[in-house]
Amino acid sequence: METNELHTLMMNRAIQLAREGGKMDNGAPFGAVIARGEEIIAEARNEVLCKGDCTQHAELKAIQRACRKLKTVSLNGCTLYTSCEPCMMCLGAAYWAEIEKIYFGTSAEDARDYGFDYSGMYHTSDTGDRHEEFNMEQIYREKALAVWKTCTKNELQF
Repeated sequence: METNELHTLMMNRAIQLAREGGKMDNGAPFGAVIARGEEIIAEARNEVLCKGDCTQHAELKAIQRACRKLKTVSLNGCTLYTSCEPCMMCLGAAYWAEIEKIYFGTSAEDARDYGFDYSGMYHTSDTGDRHEEFNMEQIYREKALAVWKTCTKNELQF
């Protein structure tokens, strides 16, 4: 499979999970996929509100599931595809799990514009440095943003 086809497949899945999460009762429109090459190792959607647990972000849940499935704490060789730029908690988990590359759809700035909160330190840190340190790249922004554009204001509340 060509690289662009792979990115399209994986990001479309992460965005679909975000769309599903936005339609769930007490869900939130965020999705994540962890892949090793063409194989999806784990996937998740945000379940913060329906689980009553602020750590139930899609990226964190996908990392936990991938580690359990592979029976390891290292996801070296794996890529994280996520509908939105990961928050500090999720970036920390990706770092400790040794995720090799992170592709994300919407940015932290987009999230702020739609009412999703990141820490002030996240926004005052240098975006380029952050993307370089965590090997992050934004792709398919408009497709990911379309999920939020089709949600009602109530569905976007956290």
